[in-house]
Amino acid sequence: TKVKPILKWLSQLGLAELQIRKVVARFPILLRLRLEDNLKPTVQCLKDFGMDDLRVVQAIPSHPHLLSYSIEDNLKPKVQWLKDLGLDDSQVKKSIATQPSL
Repeated sequence: TKVKPILKWLSQLGLAELQIRKVVARFPILLRLRLEDNLKPTVQCLKDFGMDDLRVVQAIPSHPHLLSYSIEDNLKPKVQWLKDLGLDDSQVKKSIATQPSL
């Protein structure tokens, strides 16, 4: 089963057990995503945008659906749109972390 590796990975990211439970309860589809093809690349993309580990870990419990976003179809265009609006890198990181559904 692929559930245990996902739970272990969330823990390795730095989420506490209670946070992991909250994530799974709010977004159970997460457990159906592919760790290597979806979850890890999405977190790496967020880090490539400049989000540090702490900001990623803080964003996931509040916005677990962020982990399901397509990098090419959602995250990259969203970041570019925010930059086109005139937001600097710090503001873009904060926007993605706190309001990923923008």
